[in-house]
Amino acid sequence: MHARIRSRGNFLLYGLALTLFLVDCGGGGGDPAPPQSMPLKLQRIDSSSLTFDFPVFLTAPPSDTDRLFVVEKGGRIKVIARETNTLIGIFLDIGSLVSTGSEQGLLGLAFDPLYASNGRFYVNYTDTSGNSVIARYRVSADANVAAPNADGIVLTVTQPFANHNGGMIAFGPDGLFYIGFGDGGSGGDPGNRAQNPNELLGKLLRIDVSQGGPSYGIPPSNPLVGQNGRPEVWSLGLRNPWRFSFDRQTGDLYIGDVGQGNFEEVDVATKANGAGRGVNYGWNVMEGNHCFPAGMGCNTGGFTTPQLEYDHSNGACSITGGYVYRGSAMPALQGTYFYADFCAGFVRSFRLANGMASEPLDWAALRPGGSITSFGEDAAGELYLMTSDGQLNRIVQG
Repeated sequence: MHARIRSRGNFLLYGLALTLFLVDCGGGGGDPAPPQSMPLKLQRIDSSSLTFDFPVFLTAPPSDTDRLFVVEKGGRIKVIARETNTLIGIFLDIGSLVSTGSEQGLLGLAFDPLYASNGRFYVNYTDTSGNSVIARYRVSADANVAAPNADGIVLTVTQPFANHNGGMIAFGPDGLFYIGFGDGGSGGDPGNRAQNPNELLGKLLRIDVSQGGPSYGIPPSNPLVGQNGRPEVWSLGLRNPWRFSFDRQTGDLYIGDVGQGNFEEVDVATKANGAGRGVNYGWNVMEGNHCFPAGMGCNTGGFTTPQLEYDHSNGACSITGGYVYRGSAMPALQGTYFYADFCAGFVRSFRLANGMASEPLDWAALRPGGSITSFGEDAAGELYLMTSDGQLNRIVQG
């Protein structure tokens, strides 16, 4: 999940403040700026009768505005009634298949764009051997319960270490399936996997699962098709893209990439510039905008630097990437990208304007007082926030 080579438990020793460093802040853009004084708050969903064990993600099938699906690290997916915040039941339990040590676990969930008709969904987990598995499942005759056995294994990737598994999976606006993998772990990418085009680790992958068979297709527009390297690769040079997302309105791609020891970063690839096609984000030659290791020179040619970075002063250590808000409940927030830090516990945002991060805001009222594992987005585009100690919160206007 998050991290460099520390465990999540050790993360909790860090402080709860952060000094933010923004890169190339600019102005302009199409969405109105959220007012600095706009009151936001966290609306708790968990309760004495609704508990979560290390929640790491939340999502919903397309157009399903009645339910929320909450992923727990241990291998369960719970389905919740959105209006009443009550437990409907356990949608899927694959705990017997999942390794939960270090940064391992059930880490990602994505519903097929045609889920309403084909019932397919995908999960990303680390198996009991520590390898990353992308598996396809189907819903059963009961809409609130999945068939217990996988409908197919899409991809299995050997993980050399127990950290930097990535874990995010999502369907893009092009209908294709995107998978984020970290560099394989340890520290400093000792296997130089992120820069190796023949490795799937340290990459964002893009594949076609629309046929629903036991294998996947390679989109012909992928950058390494016919070139030296794995044709699944869409972007490279990532350390641990714990959470990435697409702006629902623009199709722009946002990646929260966890840093090594000094800097965290948000990378943004606009749809107009290819949405990350063939982009090299620089790891392990660079950490954020800086040569790695620190103090050494490097050739930065060919690398794309982040729109935003912040350092590890005052307890920050591990970015939690989020979403661009595109819901309807808070129209003033349209176009605002939210992100967080697992150790520092802050929630902050910026707006993309002329390709640059602008209008940085610190939302003090959105700090949950726990270690933020993930944001979530429901079918209506409203945002959620969860913590390792079991909190699940909806972001609402205060």
